[in-house]
Amino acid sequence: MQIDLNSDVGESFGAYRIGADADLVPHVTSVNVACGYHAGDPGVMRATVRLARAAGAAVGAHPGFPDLVGFGRRELRASPREVEDMVVYQIGALAAMARAEGVALAHVKAHGALYNMAARDRTLADAIAAAVRAVDPSLVLFGLPGSELLRAGEAAGLAVASEGFADRAYAPDGSLASRTTAGSVLHDPDVVVRRALDMIQHGRVTTVTGSQLTFRVDTLCVHGDTPGAPDLVRRLRQGLEQQGIVVAPLRVAGGGA
Repeated sequence: MQIDLNSDVGESFGAYRIGADADLVPHVTSVNVACGYHAGDPGVMRATVRLARAAGAAVGAHPGFPDLVGFGRRELRASPREVEDMVVYQIGALAAMARAEGVALAHVKAHGALYNMAARDRTLADAIAAAVRAVDPSLVLFGLPGSELLRAGEAAGLAVASEGFADRAYAPDGSLASRTTAGSVLHDPDVVVRRALDMIQHGRVTTVTGSQLTFRVDTLCVHGDTPGAPDLVRRLRQGLEQQGIVVAPLRVAGGGA
């Protein structure tokens, strides 16, 4: 078995430092770099690409709503055209930074509210898929298993990757439990490893109500802004490899990763 381990990084900006990217990136195989809307700035973006290159991690764009105050986790009203344009803009910005560092982008993963809204709203999902296709149709589009975002990506002719979340609780409908709910973010490494193994080996995860969801995952995420994320990722990778699971960058037929 093989799995890609990804993390959302590059979320510092200006004088503000969020996450511990230098300690985390060496333990993952793909990074989703904030593109300046919900977090990140030009210097942080370029430095994060450089960090990923040194670690041998695949680099992807992590576009979100223009919402620094809410860290991109508030649902904003935007038309499909506005969403497509803002995603094109953000992918393009990171692509330029990556090119400056001799790195080719591999994938796109929407951030926060944009990701979750597009999981259920086909119109927004189509806008994101159209943006990715317009910039580079070889980019792989990440999304929740069974989501409108993955369906839109497939309809647009993109390679898609089904993403599981090792450090987040699930609602019975397959969405991520709201961060306002107690226990929505998981911190115990042993719990995270057990859930990740269940997803990879058995294609299942237990929801907040005790029911089980079944799905396939191509890549697993641990959020870079979660307190203690570097140690959590290190423990997760160690736990996976001890079970004979190869942790390596994503390989999707027809995609750029």
